[in-house]
Amino acid sequence: MKRRVTPELLDTDSGTSQEIADSLQDLRQINRRFGGVATTQALLEHVAKERGLKSLSLLEVAAGASEVPALVRPRLLKQGVQIEVTLLDRRASHFGDGSTNGTRVVAGDALALPFSDSSFDVVCSNLFVHHMAPQEVIRLVNESLRVARVAVLINDLIRHPIHLALVHAGRPLYRSRVTRHDAPASVWQAYTKKEMLDLIKKTNATRVEMTQHFLFRMGVVIWR
Repeated sequence: MKRRVTPELLDTDSGTSQEIADSLQDLRQINRRFGGVATTQALLEHVAKERGLKSLSLLEVAAGASEVPALVRPRLLKQGVQIEVTLLDRRASHFGDGSTNGTRVVAGDALALPFSDSSFDVVCSNLFVHHMAPQEVIRLVNESLRVARVAVLINDLIRHPIHLALVHAGRPLYRSRVTRHDAPASVWQAYTKKEMLDLIKKTNATRVEMTQHFLFRMGVVIWR
């Protein structure tokens, strides 16, 4: 199954306001039920445990009004790990209605992060890397490593025929036609685990760990 680049409608807000809102709700449900939140939680738990950290500053790249860090934060707090979250997206409008519960939000380019070196303990992305061409993935990882003190985390899809079949089978459940287009497009342009590892080997990473999670999610810890 060769990687196929297919533009996604949500990337350019190509739909009515209701279609976009419904698609964002679809995405929230996908993250909650099919591995998005659990994968990010597992990656952060691993970093905190390995480095013996009780607090983490986290930059979520290409976040939009991302609820993933918001859902993970109280779960880690119960384990004695506090997370301070900053959200970054290319457009301020992507932060939704602004109800981020005091979380810092910044508009900026993921490939030219508007932060000084070592500004955050961890830089994380969720369902973002598959949108990028191979050379852009390398640039993103290196730029994230520049800003991170400890590690860069990638939470993304794995391209696989069974994954594609499951996405098509779920089409009747999607609220929006945007999701019905974007869900299979996301799988087609996602990377395999080997492809991702080969790309990361070309970055400034000192060590890489990769795990597979529920429903074809990959979790990557890229140590600085």
